[in-house]
Amino acid sequence: MSPDRALDGRRIGELLSSELTAREDGPLSSLSVVDVVPDAEPSVDGTFAYGVAYDDERVASVYLQKDRIRVEFNDSTTSVRTAAESTSLRVRPRSNPPGLLVFVPDGAGVKRVLGVFEAIAV
Repeated sequence: MSPDRALDGRRIGELLSSELTAREDGPLSSLSVVDVVPDAEPSVDGTFAYGVAYDDERVASVYLQKDRIRVEFNDSTTSVRTAAESTSLRVRPRSNPPGLLVFVPDGAGVKRVLGVFEAIAV
């Protein structure tokens, strides 16, 4: 295992936040990180760290767990679900309120989950 492979939930959450805020063009440039909790610490059940908004509407929430992050998408339309299922990340539906959960276990998974955000932003 590579020593610089991000396996800590806090670090994975930071990587995703950086990827989302660094975009100056393309579909991801319309997304913003909102409602940041700077001192959020990973927990077994997941601690809310920040939201992700598209055109000032929250489209996802990011939760820090000990060894991963959980991204809760508010959108479970076919395009978002198809994008999530094509990532090779663990995906499951959320029933109340309806949505989609995507689990990101490491830093490499951050790049894969960006495709789900792109499905929302197009």
